[in-house]
Amino acid sequence: MTMDTKPKEILLDVKNVTLSFGAVQAIIDVSFDIQKGEIRAIIGPNGAGKTSMLNVINGVYHPQQGEITYKGETRQQMRPHAAASQGIARTFQNVALFRGMTTLGNIMTGRNLKQRTNFLLQALYVGPGRKEEVAHRQAVEKVIEFMEIEAIRNQPVGSLPYGLQKRVELARALAAEPELLLLDEPMAGMNLEEKEDMCRFIIDVNEEFHTTICLIEHDMGVVMDLSDRVVVLNYGSKIADGTPAEVSGDQEVIDAYLGVSR
Repeated sequence: MTMDTKPKEILLDVKNVTLSFGAVQAIIDVSFDIQKGEIRAIIGPNGAGKTSMLNVINGVYHPQQGEITYKGETRQQMRPHAAASQGIARTFQNVALFRGMTTLGNIMTGRNLKQRTNFLLQALYVGPGRKEEVAHRQAVEKVIEFMEIEAIRNQPVGSLPYGLQKRVELARALAAEPELLLLDEPMAGMNLEEKEDMCRFIIDVNEEFHTTICLIEHDMGVVMDLSDRVVVLNYGSKIADGTPAEVSGDQEVIDAYLGVSR
């Protein structure tokens, strides 16, 4: 197999980001990039600043220092809605679904930013409104089939097992057709079989939809076979960045996971 020496396109570039909440520094001068088409993992022990970094990327938090460049444009005070409209979707560590709605209804909400016709045409279900609704439904059905959740499409998500709820949440994010998919501990609370299924879906999303993925995990073992590159945070600082093999052999990373004091 020949090595690809062509430089990879940088989709998102984080430079010298610092985020503080009062006197507490959640992120301290962190820099890394995400290449288009890769699976990029952010790992670290609990409280390392992983979720805070994800919230900076999609505009929930605004850092006091540093900058983020997405698709060649340096962002200024971006909000989550603006990030979503530019192709960034995410899932959450704690499932954030409409529990009383069906699987289909929840996934359809992922198409909201794709709607172009006005509310009246949508409500009357005529002309362009009907045509657009049919297109959205077809896109959602494709995602449902891809995620292998046809059997639960009409069930309220609140009645589903936790592992299936996480799968529905991923399906909703995919329905938005994101360029960059942010996954916040997608395997948290899952058993071994559910974790293996989720790993398979993440790899398939990356390969079949060509979606760039950034996921955060505290379980280093889970992401080693999944990721192209890994950045490791500890106490808000970056302590390692490289391939899974490079990172797993880094002594500072080993110490952090074993709880060795700094």
